[in-house]
Amino acid sequence: MTGTDDVRWLDQAEMTAWLRLIAVAERLPGILDSQLRRDSGLTHYEYQVLAMLSDAPERTLRMTHLGLRTNATLPRLSHVVRRLEERGLVERAEAPEDRRASNAHLTDEGYAALVDAAPGHVATVREFVLDPLSREQVDALSDALEAVLRKVDPTGDAPRDTRDLPPTTAATAT
Repeated sequence: MTGTDDVRWLDQAEMTAWLRLIAVAERLPGILDSQLRRDSGLTHYEYQVLAMLSDAPERTLRMTHLGLRTNATLPRLSHVVRRLEERGLVERAEAPEDRRASNAHLTDEGYAALVDAAPGHVATVREFVLDPLSREQVDALSDALEAVLRKVDPTGDAPRDTRDLPPTTAATAT
């Protein structure tokens, strides 16, 4: 164990930033979950699964890739996908290119559920995260979070919106 003489203690600005990050990380998921459950019967994580599938070619992703895009372990993802399958929102099938792997596919019903849930979710994200910030603060927040994500997940890429990227660039950016 390291002695206290070797510790780089947080200064006042660092401690304030850390405490604020923890407060947002603890409070924001509940706000997002509450709105989605109330308005669409989805959890925030279920919404993320549907959204990642909707952006994938043919609305299909290998489960391992879906887990990476939704920041989940395979057991958690498998449990959630099973629940979504029971509701007819997602289908799971053997991956044709590798019989040991499974693909998740967003059904038409799942896409409709996502389309119905999106306006309320976007409004909540805007209200609680984006609208209180200036454009410069949004850009700075994105840059800061990218730096943190690269440290906590050095093997992955920081998520980004790929809607306006060419198809080959978009496939490698997510």
